[in-house]
Amino acid sequence: MLTVSEVLVLSVVSLLLVQFLKLQWMRRQFPPGPTPYPFFGNLLQMNFKIHHEHLKKMAKIHGDIFTLWISNTPAVVLQGFQAVKEGLTAHAEDVAGRPLIGILHILTHGNGVMFSNGHLWKQQRRFGLATMRKMGVGKEDQDYRLQEEAAHLVEYLQKTNGKPLDPTTPVAHTVANVISSVLLGHRFSRDDENFHRLIDSLSSVAAFLNSISFFIHELSPWLAGLFLPSVKKVKSCIDFVNGLLAKELESHKGKSKLDENQDFIDYYLDEIDKTKGDPEATYNEVNLIQTVTDLFVAGTETTVTTLLWALLYMVIYPDIQEKVQKELDAVVGRSHVFCYEDRKKLPYTNAVIHEIQRYSNILLIALPRLSVKDTELLGYRVPKNTMVLANIDSVLADPGKWETPDQFNPGHFLDKDGNFVNREAFLPFAIGHRVCMGELLARMELFIVFSTLLQAFTFTLPEGVKEVNTKFVFGSTMKPPPYQLCAVPRVSTLCQD
Repeated sequence: MLTVSEVLVLSVVSLLLVQFLKLQWMRRQFPPGPTPYPFFGNLLQMNFKIHHEHLKKMAKIHGDIFTLWISNTPAVVLQGFQAVKEGLTAHAEDVAGRPLIGILHILTHGNGVMFSNGHLWKQQRRFGLATMRKMGVGKEDQDYRLQEEAAHLVEYLQKTNGKPLDPTTPVAHTVANVISSVLLGHRFSRDDENFHRLIDSLSSVAAFLNSISFFIHELSPWLAGLFLPSVKKVKSCIDFVNGLLAKELESHKGKSKLDENQDFIDYYLDEIDKTKGDPEATYNEVNLIQTVTDLFVAGTETTVTTLLWALLYMVIYPDIQEKVQKELDAVVGRSHVFCYEDRKKLPYTNAVIHEIQRYSNILLIALPRLSVKDTELLGYRVPKNTMVLANIDSVLADPGKWETPDQFNPGHFLDKDGNFVNREAFLPFAIGHRVCMGELLARMELFIVFSTLLQAFTFTLPEGVKEVNTKFVFGSTMKPPPYQLCAVPRVSTLCQD
């Protein structure tokens, strides 16, 4: 006669065995990959992180397309330029969905543009792209906004008098004010407490999305919600952002109508009015707030992180910094105000900015896609509602596409005559139907802010500091570890303590 404890153990073992066999049967429908285990899938093998080094090792064993299991959910991984390009473009419409799992559903409810699907997503994205064009993204109108924020950053750094500082906060304020002026029609004061909290909230949300806490929540939302402070924090951050944007929305609705729309919210409110009564329209205040939140997250975190790597690389590679400055001095001079068109006559500067994006590779893995129908990827059948992960790191460091993938080398983007050249494997904004909506604004911002800073300052290590840690801090974006530098006005060569 079995005891109660023995029956319990036998039941658990039987349950695990059944689950294991079920997973083995299910995995036959997908590309090959590491053996998944009950409850965890492959999360234990990955240390609860989707890390590019883990993916590289798995690709050596299983090939450039393989399947990981996040608990009981399969995710097809694309590794290397050819696999990512073909996987996301050969049947682009088939993999244009976005998985709305766990916490993402709680945070967005499938609204907005980043994690929406189907007709709602297509309409919101089409409107967003059209509105950005109307607002002058890519044109001189947008240059002015970027020049203004770059000038504010220069002014701030000049006040440090070449003394050591952590550039994170001033850079974050600059980038957040760029997207704020586009979306809300105004910039914030650096002393505004709501502005500080907005930046911190967006950063916290972004950091959560590739954390151990995120995957624990996917395994057990109820337990994670009860016991993980990070889950409560991210929900609180979203509540704050939504509340702040709701106030902005009411402010826009309360002001007198001008002849022309001034910002994204103005255009969206107009669209709500124009489409009232249209059963196909998805324009409403809920989608407006979520879309603005999505654009804030996408428009701050990635650009801030890239600029922080940019300044760090200039400190580490002073010869490259000097060469950029010589080109700026020779072609446009010390008093020039930069516009995006200037990139065409500054090939070396443009190449350095592109190499910063390639080498820092801040996303590693693109936001997950979802197959919206049964499809085929690289010869493998992929069922409907399968998550698809594109390893962007494996593209930007593909040894078959880059001469020195593991070195910081602006020559990757220059021909033998020193002219700038685009590279097909340069995909920091991903590829296919879900390519980053704010790509053009980000490109403009990186060029104008970086060029303006290098024109005004020489960036050096503080006195006595000989080495800098360049091992990234793992998260949704791969940030540099905290560091200090000196922004030395180019009329001076001293960096004081």
